[in-house]
Amino acid sequence: MKKSVLTRYRIMAYVTGVLLVLLTLGMIGKYVLGMDGAADFTKIVGIAHGWLYVLYLAFAFDLGSKAKWPVGKQLWVLIAGTIPTAAFFVERKVSAEVEPLVTEDGTAVAKA
Repeated sequence: MKKSVLTRYRIMAYVTGVLLVLLTLGMIGKYVLGMDGAADFTKIVGIAHGWLYVLYLAFAFDLGSKAKWPVGKQLWVLIAGTIPTAAFFVERKVSAEVEPLVTEDGTAVAKA
């Protein structure tokens, strides 16, 4: 598997995770603390997270199909972008697992 497949998944996992944490903080500010500017903030961050989550889904699915993950694992990785901070932990675990499968040119790595 090419290194770019893992790299683009990792980037989108972090972007999605950060936006989801910001969205969560914005919702707390809007509904719990009653902050005035939180409504506009949550609208903008929510739209950005929604669109970028679709990219995250595509890249995570691509990585999972190339790594030949079972369906349950694939679903957990896909759902991680909807749980605040989960994307960070899942990305770390996935990267450690997939790193041995990665090559620069995309050729298969032979196991002894």
